[in-house]
Order: sequence, then structure tokens, then C-alpha cells
Amino acid sequence: MAFQHIKVIYPTAPARPYTPMKGTFSTVWFDRYKISNDCPEHIESIDSMCRGLTELINDEIKNGIAKNRILIGGFSMGGGMAMHLAYRFHQDLAGVFALSSFLNKDSAVYQTLKKNKSILPELFQCHGTADELVLYSWGEETNMMLKSLGVSTSLHTFPNLNHELNRTEIEKLKTWILKKLPIEAAETNE
Repeated sequence: MAFQHIKVIYPTAPARPYTPMKGTFSTVWFDRYKISNDCPEHIESIDSMCRGLTELINDEIKNGIAKNRILIGGFSMGGGMAMHLAYRFHQDLAGVFALSSFLNKDSAVYQTLKKNKSILPELFQCHGTADELVLYSWGEETNMMLKSLGVSTSLHTFPNLNHELNRTEIEKLKTWILKKLPIEAAETNE
């Protein structure tokens, strides 16, 4: 994932106690009560990470990157984190990608978007139908709910793909990134 005109930052989640692993320290963006879409979100840990990631976005803005030229996203929890960050706190970003990710049924994201009247960042989503950790139906439900709340979404389905990435998925993501952040706009932005 290298681009001539785009800076790519790969933040890593901090180590924290993770309830689904009986409190064992794990590098996760936020805690969960269980790996399921039908339980409450651990909003305190989500909001704590949103504050930290907001600092990362603000640093890029201070360095001259226009906010509407910033995309955020991730795989699994990283995609869920990106959806919280963008749709609750940074609705003026260029877009969001979520790979093998989901939001809980009663997500704070949905509550925020129910009150929203502004244009929202586009969501690029991919999910494998054989994912046994984050069920495909959870990703599909997230996509449908966000679409019903005014988010322009795309969901790319990968038959027989488990909780992993594949080359085709990465190529589709790269194409979307270049569509959202074309080189011509970067040159006129300088």
C-alpha cells in the first residue's frame, strides 16, 4: 500500500486487557464484553481511543493535509474503530474503509447518525463469506444500517474468504483510495 502522492500511516493498537480473552493483554483498539454484535459496546474504551486517534488526525492537519484528503480505515477492530471515529467525531473526512468489520446492533455510531443532517464520508467495506470470527451477516447488517442512515456505502463480498485479507481485496481498496484521493487534486492542493 504505497502511493506516490499519499502518505500512509499504520497506527498500532495499544496493549490492553481484553475481556473476550479473560482479561489477557492484547493489542486491540477497544475492549468488548464479547465478540458479538448483540451486546453493548464498551464505549469508554472506544471513546478513549477516538481521542487518541483524533490527535493523529489533528497532527496531519497541522502538517498541511486538508481534512477532506484524509481517509481512515482498518481490518477487523480497526475498521470498527474507524467507523466510530469518522461517523461520530470526524464527519468531514474523505472516506472510511472497513475490512472484515462490524458495529454492534445498538452502536453509538447509529445513535449519532440518527441526529445527523450533514454529508457523511463514503464507506468502502469488504467481507469474506467464510469469516467465522466476524460473521459476514454482521458486516452486511452494519452496511445496511449505515446506508439507511445516509452513508454512501459499498460492500464487496469475497466468497470462501475467512477472517483475513486477500490480494483482490487489497487491489479493490487501492482503486477506491485512488478514486477518493486522485493525484490531480493532490497537485492542486500544494
